[in-house]
Amino acid sequence: MNLDELLSGAREAMSVKKVFGESVHEDGITVIPVAKVGGGGGGGGDTEGNGSGGFGLAAMPAGAYVIKDGDVSWKPAMNPNAIMLGWQLVAAFAVFVLWRLRRNGE
Repeated sequence: MNLDELLSGAREAMSVKKVFGESVHEDGITVIPVAKVGGGGGGGGDTEGNGSGGFGLAAMPAGAYVIKDGDVSWKPAMNPNAIMLGWQLVAAFAVFVLWRLRRNGE
């Protein structure tokens, strides 16, 4: 694969179509899904013309624009894993504080 092919693939992967999904229309409401997209690439070679390159892409749901009666609103996507991690950290901190209070009281 040459550099032009690699860059062409990267341009296609980073298009606006990867960020904004196809809109959905139903009962007078339009929903446009949105994703967070990030990527990176690299390559290298030597003086003899040997080389290689690569490109990576990651996408996560960000939310959706909802259009109803001419009003546009943003509805963020919820990440249940992040919410669970947050509560686990709060619980661990509470256990630590209770342990310290009990230890100092003895």
